[in-house]
Amino acid sequence: MYIAILLISVTGAIAAFILYFLSKKFEVKEDPRIAQVTASLPGANCGGCGYPGCGGFAVACVGAATLEGLTCPVGGADMMNSIAAILGQVADVSVPKIAVVRCNGNNNVRARTNIYDGVKSCAIASALYSGETGCSFGCLGWGDCVEACTFDAIRMNEQTGLPEISEDKCVACGACIKVCPKKIIEIRKKGPKSRRILVSCVNKDKGGIARKACQNACNGCTKCIKVCTFDAITIVQNMAYIDDAKCRLCRKCVPICSTGSIHELNFPPRKSLENINSKKNEE
Repeated sequence: MYIAILLISVTGAIAAFILYFLSKKFEVKEDPRIAQVTASLPGANCGGCGYPGCGGFAVACVGAATLEGLTCPVGGADMMNSIAAILGQVADVSVPKIAVVRCNGNNNVRARTNIYDGVKSCAIASALYSGETGCSFGCLGWGDCVEACTFDAIRMNEQTGLPEISEDKCVACGACIKVCPKKIIEIRKKGPKSRRILVSCVNKDKGGIARKACQNACNGCTKCIKVCTFDAITIVQNMAYIDDAKCRLCRKCVPICSTGSIHELNFPPRKSLENINSKKNEE
């Protein structure tokens, strides 16, 4: 009995020594800067940086030759500057971005053709059928994007049936984009003074069909292209798209759009011709 106990003890000791030796021999030492960078990050683990959480982003920053293309949407420029200081590098200049909803098919312009009586989930509804209206491209309205947002930056407007993005809370993490089965949400440049111009429609049907399904749908008429002097607008699959890298916010395309699918956000009110003439007469 004692011999058996002795043999087991000796075998255990030898196994422990071998494991200890192997752990030391094949030990992978972690760069201490990874922990420093991780501590500097917000810990949101939203994935907006393109990596699996803050830890993955920290490893990418430490292992990269430069910080070009690396950015934390939650922490912004100040946080990237602090990370650059830790690594002895220069942070890439990041342009503030925000999520935008590219659907203007509210309850008043998209007639209901049926009623969905199932689980209140866009993902499930989209897997079963095209939606409650004639537009198979628009928002389903069940708020999967709201549930996915960990920053409380999205809410569903009960009157329009569409999601609304909070200018102050959105960090452009992209979580809402991943869960939207219709892909109506896009990350775009926030723009100077939060001013943006975009086509709020993703309907790829031809003009007549698209307008029949939704009064606000883009009909691909090309009028906006003709007035744009910066080549910022293209027509792809019967739908206009404005490139925010080329757009200079001149707003010429907005009044020319007959369907109202081009939106100007956060601009001051336009001066009407009557007000201009009235001011001239007063002078």
